[in-house]
Amino acid sequence: MATDVNGAAEQSGGLVFHPMDQFIIKPLFGDGAVGMFTVTNITLWMAITVLATIALLVLGSSGRSTIPGRMQSIAELAYGFIRKMVEDVAGRDALPYFPYIMTIFMFVVMANFVGLLPGAFTSTSHIGVTAVLAMLVFISVTAIGFIKHGAGFLSLFWISAAPLPLRPILALIEVISYFVRPVSHSIRLAGNMMAGHAVMKVFAAFAPMIIISTGIGLVVTPLSILAIAAIYALEILVAFIQAYVFTILTCVYLKDALHPAH
Repeated sequence: MATDVNGAAEQSGGLVFHPMDQFIIKPLFGDGAVGMFTVTNITLWMAITVLATIALLVLGSSGRSTIPGRMQSIAELAYGFIRKMVEDVAGRDALPYFPYIMTIFMFVVMANFVGLLPGAFTSTSHIGVTAVLAMLVFISVTAIGFIKHGAGFLSLFWISAAPLPLRPILALIEVISYFVRPVSHSIRLAGNMMAGHAVMKVFAAFAPMIIISTGIGLVVTPLSILAIAAIYALEILVAFIQAYVFTILTCVYLKDALHPAH
């Protein structure tokens, strides 16, 4: 039915747009099926994200100038910001894991900002990418908990302050919520990034309305352009906030692993 409607709209010269098409993973070379080792648009933009992160953190701060330039200032601000976050949320004993958390933050925030470039592919809008990041956090934090505390890590699920009859029920709830962590961790980031880009694409589809109809287009086109500008500004803020939320949740989970007792 949707195909018939789109086809009819195209034949009548109407406005046809598919806001979710921007999230389709396609081979970078050719039109074949996407396999395990196929180079795709998402792998290209993830590679660009990694290279941009290296350029910012390594090349940008390699000079170590007394009066830092723009790139060095951004790198130093990011370093100080995440280090303070780790120390404030997870404690000073979490600082050995700061490089890991810094890497996660820089990849997510850089992927979010790179995805705002015209024609770019937002890799963090795909649940496949965010799920891998969330599972890496989940597995590493769980491993740290058991390595540090052994079976004592299980005290995370046993709320000793609660009345004894309620403890088994609360323990079951804690176990379920613990294993749901990577799901909520990944869906929150992917959902927010996908929603913003989809809304921008919807308004972008109405921007050329003035070409189709000079009547209603005189009203719709300027409003669409204003809406795109406003949403784009909001997405810049969301790109940073979502990276911040993903990282601070990682610090919270790390704190539970280092200090499991309630």
